[in-house]
Amino acid sequence: MAYELKLFTGNANRPLAEEIAQYLRVPVSDAEVTRFSDGEIYVQVNENVRGKDVFLIQPTCPPVNDTLMELLIMTDALKRASAQRITAVLPYYGYARQDRKVEPRVPISAKLVADLLEAAGIDRVLALDLHAGQIQGFFRVPVDHLFAAPVMIDYLGKKELREPVIVAPDAGGVERARAIAKRLNAGLAIIDKRREGPNAAVAMHLIGEVRDRDAVVIDDMIDTAGTLVQAVGALAREGARRILACGVHPVLSGPALERISASPLEEIVVTNSIPVPPEKRMARVTVLSVAPLLGEAIRRIHDEESVSTLFV
Repeated sequence: MAYELKLFTGNANRPLAEEIAQYLRVPVSDAEVTRFSDGEIYVQVNENVRGKDVFLIQPTCPPVNDTLMELLIMTDALKRASAQRITAVLPYYGYARQDRKVEPRVPISAKLVADLLEAAGIDRVLALDLHAGQIQGFFRVPVDHLFAAPVMIDYLGKKELREPVIVAPDAGGVERARAIAKRLNAGLAIIDKRREGPNAAVAMHLIGEVRDRDAVVIDDMIDTAGTLVQAVGALAREGARRILACGVHPVLSGPALERISASPLEEIVVTNSIPVPPEKRMARVTVLSVAPLLGEAIRRIHDEESVSTLFV
């Protein structure tokens, strides 16, 4: 293309941005993202971006409000510096769980975040495993929605699972689990779950056969791990031989680590869409990189090539 590619990142997940930069063989561009003494965010772009194709890598992961404000302020700085196009690369989209009104007088925060990004000056969005696919429709700018499933499938394919069955921890995850089960030539099971409140869930019963089989629970995020351990408990009661879990976004908040440690999970596989600090890494946690996937999507978008083959 006529204009040059530039990669920027805030403080949310710099290691992932650096991996993507290595894949693309370009440096992470220089920008200062600091705080005033009262906590306000200060941004200074230290490179010329006039007429450039800018990709801003920033998952809005915990602390969500801080990382979101960094993203918005960096976007404003780049827009005012005359960048030709600004693509927000969102390995994790915060507030995605509030994507519809499920009770009276509650917000649709996922739509509000989309409006804020557009108001800041985003021209395009590259997202990874949105909690709800309809969030793409909240934007008036183009959205490329990638899935980490190929990364997970490649890893699970090397595990030599015996009579594997892919488990959806709730009805909302059936489509994701079915797609992975098809690729692995595995069975499918579903946990019938009733949610009691935010971050609280009760597993009711299991639909499918898991006895003496290797079960893999598939979810898009692992937050407090309440849903996950309920599913694992149901699988253990039904006689699953081995139990593994895959979650794209390792939020791992609150009692997540304690719950995972006390569960019969053999292994939990996540990606680096959200940084997993050393204090949250456990022997049973495996972190896979999505940098090549995101890097290839960025390259194709910049070169105006099709990215549809990555949407699997």
